[in-house]
Amino acid sequence: MNSDYRDKNSRKKQTLVSSFYFAFIGVITALKAERNLKIHFVMTVLVIFFGIIFELTKTEWLLISFAIAGMIALELMNTAIERVVDLVTTEQHPLAKQAKDIAAGAVLIYAVLTVIIGLSIFLPKIL
Repeated sequence: MNSDYRDKNSRKKQTLVSSFYFAFIGVITALKAERNLKIHFVMTVLVIFFGIIFELTKTEWLLISFAIAGMIALELMNTAIERVVDLVTTEQHPLAKQAKDIAAGAVLIYAVLTVIIGLSIFLPKIL
């Protein structure tokens, strides 16, 4: 095996590790700065706690996992869009407002879905 091949693979691995590192830093940065993301994380802890208490089935855990991960991922995307818009312009521009409002709307729609999922799973266990 030639050393050039190993060097390329080594660089790919470093790049992959770096990608995961920077992604993790992005989540931590947003968590420190974004109120809504903090709320989502608190709700995540509560849902996991109650999921353990009510002994959710594998299917219920799967649905809850998709709801949680989707909500956090969408909130991160919303935050990224807000940051980019703020970086591009400091002026009140109608398109900048629309971009932020549309991203927030996507979060709202998914949040409603997650509430419906949560209620459909937990309400029968409570009642």
